[in-house]
Amino acid sequence: MSTPDHFDTELLRQMHAGTAAAFAALYRRHQGPLYRFALLRCGSGDTAADIVQEAFMGLMTGRFRYDPLRGQLQHFLFGVARNLVLKLEEPRQRQVALPEPDEDGELELACEAQEPLGRLLGNEAAEQVRRALALLPPHYRDPVILYELHDLSYQEIAEICQVDIGTVRSRLARGRAALAKRLQAQHPAARATA
Repeated sequence: MSTPDHFDTELLRQMHAGTAAAFAALYRRHQGPLYRFALLRCGSGDTAADIVQEAFMGLMTGRFRYDPLRGQLQHFLFGVARNLVLKLEEPRQRQVALPEPDEDGELELACEAQEPLGRLLGNEAAEQVRRALALLPPHYRDPVILYELHDLSYQEIAEICQVDIGTVRSRLARGRAALAKRLQAQHPAARATA
């Protein structure tokens, strides 16, 4: 029985042997999730499309070397996209230091009662959620997107973000709390009636 990992590895082998159909199949399999991650991560459809294109071109040319023994291709591509976004954000971060959104000590408030972010994106609040996500510092935004929207495990997120699992847990909790706080700030009337 062929696993998705084995299938990706075989498609990569064929792609490197010059089979255009193998590249197209890999692209179709991974473009959607990668684009959604990049879009939520950087906030621009054009930039997200450029990141996806650069990730796949790097995979095709060998600039980004994937090792199937180190994990799934999808996780590797998320890591590549994350690094490309960080590279794009570097000049802006040197110019403007982002304040920690949770210096008031309210970070420990868990938002366990919140619907999963994936369900929120399916309704009319999607744009507000995207805006609130865009305001989160990148080190909180990545775990929230990867966990809530892509259903990745803490271990998978740790590998993509190159941090330990405890850091993923902490950043995910803080990211959720900061996101909930930002969403509540957008709806003060709803808070007053609750």
